[in-house]
Amino acid sequence: MQRKHYDEDHLAFGDAARTFIGKEMLPDYLAWEAAGLAPRELFRAAGSNGFLGLQVPEQYGGGGTSDFRFNQILGEELMLAGVGGAGLGITLHNDICLPYFTHYCTEEQKQRWLPGIASGELITAVAMTEPGAGSDLAGIRTSAVADGDDLIVNGAKTFITNGINADLVITAVRTGPDRHKGLSLVIIERGMPGFERGRNLDKLGMHSQDTAELSFTDVRVPRENILGELGGGFLGLVSNLPQERMSIAISGVAGARAALNWTISYVRERKAFGKSIGAQQNTRFVLAEIATEVDVAQAYIDKCVDALSVGDLTPEDAAKAKWWATELQGRVVDRCLQLHGGYGYMQEYPIARAYADARVTRIYGGATEIMKEIIGKSLKLG
Repeated sequence: MQRKHYDEDHLAFGDAARTFIGKEMLPDYLAWEAAGLAPRELFRAAGSNGFLGLQVPEQYGGGGTSDFRFNQILGEELMLAGVGGAGLGITLHNDICLPYFTHYCTEEQKQRWLPGIASGELITAVAMTEPGAGSDLAGIRTSAVADGDDLIVNGAKTFITNGINADLVITAVRTGPDRHKGLSLVIIERGMPGFERGRNLDKLGMHSQDTAELSFTDVRVPRENILGELGGGFLGLVSNLPQERMSIAISGVAGARAALNWTISYVRERKAFGKSIGAQQNTRFVLAEIATEVDVAQAYIDKCVDALSVGDLTPEDAAKAKWWATELQGRVVDRCLQLHGGYGYMQEYPIARAYADARVTRIYGGATEIMKEIIGKSLKLG
């Protein structure tokens, strides 16, 4: 079935993204994987080529679009190229962190931060998860206590994507005892005294994506760095979760499609018992099932992206997209690795790296179990 989701502008943007990835990412990607970090220069290159800050208004140097299909096609190209680890840093910056700045910044804050976010000079991260608080946002304990015109922040965060590279960290802090109204968001900037980065965490996959522990010891944050209203942090976090989950869902389906593409190419060439693996009935059946599942999921994802672009995406529909797409990704990558045989277990093959990378997508952004709970509550069963 022909996919008619994109118009000529989107396809041209996708072509440009493919060229950028081939020139700026693919040649060095395995070195970044080994180093556990993509360089800051990648963000500056992405910014100068128009791949950052797509929703930043043009007056601040951004793309000025509300059409999330541009974000979608960029996320797809990153996954199809097999650079998902480093690509996550870019999609997190664009899809997950940026809305906090465009929706909640004052005019002074926009002038201070948005141009650098669009150019790649300022790399962003969001710090919600703590050693004792993951999916339960109301359990956040990092504190911010008023001291004159400042807030004094103490606490720790963990599993923070872009945590090593980040210049601006959207940090969820507790400013009052109420589980929900006692949460606020502040921007903690690189170089603030008392803000320390721990180790770059040694993960199962996504090696080129820096993921860090962050600690705050009497960090003095000026009130000018409060994002939105004091006490409005929980609402801000929850409001942005549907777009975050759509970004993950987009990558999930694209990751499944990438695995399918690599496997089709492999089984056409690989011989066993005197003929190509692709000529075996089992191989045809497996890949027929995968191709069908990916196309069906893609149709739902595209529909959700259209809803997101016009502000109609519901939290439960985003939850459906996130859990289905990431579970699909895991199933597809596993089955495709099996068809690679022993070679599928070798890191030189992208399917092996994709197998390790895919596992976390069912956890971050809200675990599958949390997604099902959101959907279940929307059914009003009792």
